[in-house]
Amino acid sequence: MVKYDKCRRKNWITLLDDEEVEFIRRFVLLSGSIKDMASEYGISYPTLRHRLDDLRKKIAESDNTTDEYILLVQQMAMDGRIDIEAARFLIQEYRYTKR
Repeated sequence: MVKYDKCRRKNWITLLDDEEVEFIRRFVLLSGSIKDMASEYGISYPTLRHRLDDLRKKIAESDNTTDEYILLVQQMAMDGRIDIEAARFLIQEYRYTKR
């Protein structure tokens, strides 16, 4: 059984794809301005707000996961035993096979 530790809070990034990570990076670089982000992406404010809400939910889910395999892969990524891309791939494939 994987033990919960404080590093788990950092594991949320393993659940995001490259596009989502880039979206968050741009958001931070634009000082969190939803208006500026909407303009940069060429989408409406409500559309951008919806995308942010989806990301927030996805990140929040990572704090609530109890799936031992996902926790193990996330911990391995945070420990540097596998890279983030490998962790994302393993989790994505695992979730796909569980459907």
